[in-house]
Amino acid sequence: MPRPRTYRVEAIVLRRIDFGEADRVIVLFTRERGKMPVVAKGVRRISSRMAGHLELFTQSELQLAKGQNLDVVTQAEMRNPFRALREDLTRTSTAYLVAELADALTEEGVEQPEVYELMAATFEALGTTDDPRLVAVHYQLRLLDVTGFRPVLQRCVLCDRDLQPGRNSFSPFLGGALCPDCAPTEPSARPIDSDALKALRNLQRAGRPGTVSIRMPEHVMREVERTLREIIERHTERRLRTPDLLARLRIDHRFPVPPYQPSPVMIPPTAPATRPAPPAPHDEPSMPSAPAPAADHMDRVPAAAPGGPSDEPARS
Repeated sequence: MPRPRTYRVEAIVLRRIDFGEADRVIVLFTRERGKMPVVAKGVRRISSRMAGHLELFTQSELQLAKGQNLDVVTQAEMRNPFRALREDLTRTSTAYLVAELADALTEEGVEQPEVYELMAATFEALGTTDDPRLVAVHYQLRLLDVTGFRPVLQRCVLCDRDLQPGRNSFSPFLGGALCPDCAPTEPSARPIDSDALKALRNLQRAGRPGTVSIRMPEHVMREVERTLREIIERHTERRLRTPDLLARLRIDHRFPVPPYQPSPVMIPPTAPATRPAPPAPHDEPSMPSAPAPAADHMDRVPAAAPGGPSDEPARS
């Protein structure tokens, strides 16, 4: 019986790559088929109806058609947009970290429903939590667990003895902690803070991200993040990019840049306003003025002498 040309999957968008003039290659993580790249035709056009359903970190139900190289998205219906992830820069950057880790620690075409459920639960927790860093480190431990890279934190990875409180070490190449007796024999071992080791153990025993509340000092959180990053980069053999972005964001929040305020401009005192000078004779020729009439002795009216005749009629 021939296989159907179309099929439906439930997927979360991990990343997107522009392709051609209006298409995109979209890397999905599906519940049914694991990680898979597909093509969305014309999704970059303004008139595309599928663009909103294929945004980063959205959970959608898709219908795909078999293609020659990559399968093609023919229908898309959003299930959960995780809108809160786009309303805060720290949450958005942490969601990028979640997607980057899932993309780095999984292979294409391998069905891993546990990873899919873990990503969906982590995105849901990031939208409501007050501590995205705690959700991120908890997710990394759970992701290492479900993908088969669970670090050994309770016993020495070399001699298999229970670790005692004290100066223990950790080796990302061996994937676990070492006791004080075995640490000098391993070149890749480095000391690990006892509080950081306790926090890693507690998070490893906890449930899904967002279900536990642990307050860690800044130096302990940095040690936990460093240890997890070393383990993941050791297994993936590539350097992660999103942790550096999150570190820069934390520095910017700790030392915010003051808002721009223009410096006061010294305005010199202005001179009193003066009337404009009349135009020069050569600029605009003026009309010759009429000569003043000459004075004439006939025009003069002599004043009446006191007691002399006047214009008033005489009274009788």
